Amino acid sequence: MAEKKTILLVDDDQAHRTMLKVNLLGAGFTVREAADGDEVLPFLEKGPVDLIILDMKMQRLDGIEALALLKEHGVSTPVIMLTAFSSVETAVAAMKQGAFDYIAKPVDIEELKLLIDRALSFDALREENLLLKKRLNEQFDFGNIIGRSQPMRELFETLALVAPTDATVLIRGESGTGKELVANVIHENSRRGKAAFVKVNCAALHENLLESELFGHEKGAFTGAAGRRKGRFEQAHTGTLFLDEIGDMSLTTQAKILRVLQEGEFERLGGDQTIPVDVRLLAATHRDLEEMVAEGSFRQDLFFRLNVVPVTLPPLRERREDIAALAEFFLGRYAAKNRKSIRAIHPRTMTMLMAYPWPGNIRELENTMERAVILCLGEQITPRELPAAFRPDGEETGGRPEPASLTLREVERETIRATLKQTGGNKSRTARILGIARQTLQNKMKEYDLS
Repeated sequence: MAEKKTILLVDDDQAHRTMLKVNLLGAGFTVREAADGDEVLPFLEKGPVDLIILDMKMQRLDGIEALALLKEHGVSTPVIMLTAFSSVETAVAAMKQGAFDYIAKPVDIEELKLLIDRALSFDALREENLLLKKRLNEQFDFGNIIGRSQPMRELFETLALVAPTDATVLIRGESGTGKELVANVIHENSRRGKAAFVKVNCAALHENLLESELFGHEKGAFTGAAGRRKGRFEQAHTGTLFLDEIGDMSLTTQAKILRVLQEGEFERLGGDQTIPVDVRLLAATHRDLEEMVAEGSFRQDLFFRLNVVPVTLPPLRERREDIAALAEFFLGRYAAKNRKSIRAIHPRTMTMLMAYPWPGNIRELENTMERAVILCLGEQITPRELPAAFRPDGEETGGRPEPASLTLREVERETIRATLKQTGGNKSRTARILGIARQTLQNKMKEYDLS
């Protein structure tokens, strides 16, 4: 037998409240009562209810104010507003504030029952979806994929749903957006996660070499083939094969890939033995495959086979709220790698990182932070450790040569010399600006023959 749902009636008109209570009890609900809006929160502290029916007009705290208070305290219980015909506009405003719906007085009981059923069904579905997402997130390890922006939250939801399946996934996005990282995360969270994850960069190999790399070869298949060699498809058997930059693959190789996807078998180069293979295929590209299909440089049937589940990675410029977290992540990684006690990114530096368009996406951000860590002498990454492209036109650089043209020792010497010049030779102030001890500065000055 289904558990009775509990409804809280909030109305300062006792006669009207009693009428509603009698009808709702008759419909099989458990009914609780509150005489005014200011009693709602104290009542909920005693125990949860499944639905709240809230009158719009009450003496001490009206429905809109009570609704705002519920929202402020994070109460997600569905709310149905009671309103007079003359207050329908106010009721619509209440829905915008989070009410599920409203019903006008005099109340049609059958209409109210239908509305309650809808609200409870909607709430149950919402809870089910939240639970599903929670379970997926608990089971899913996103590794080093960092992001709290809306595009990334949507991406995480898609990955959590597709990873446990055997579906072919086409990962699209500009260069440097992390397509290989996403492919690895999909594999790690799939039922094949303990099997091999094999990667092939299709753009890095000539057509003949790529076919040998993918399918293997028999002894004597071509000049230099001194023995049999297993290809990447065989190596990935029962696991995952990731084909990066698949848009750079020739039409001949595309046809052979299509056959493996369709039939689950292939032959090594120079061989006549058909080899069955069980592989999940993930592919990635930064190219416009639809345009390539239209031009005839990419097979339409292969595109359809690959594009079962398309996943598009947003460029960094479209997820700027993630830049700070990514920059701090790379700071920690490369500070540890280079054994440096750099604790933070200076606010001015972070402003410059946030304003930059990042044409090279996350890869460019990672390289920028690694470079900054290497060049940094203090405990903070300052604007002077960033390349010239990050500085607004006309911003002074202190007359220093660009670090890219210098060795690390030359950069360090030049930084100390320029800072000493800036402070008029004041060693204590120079040490403070550089974020190092005065004794360390003196040792560096002696090492670099700076007076």
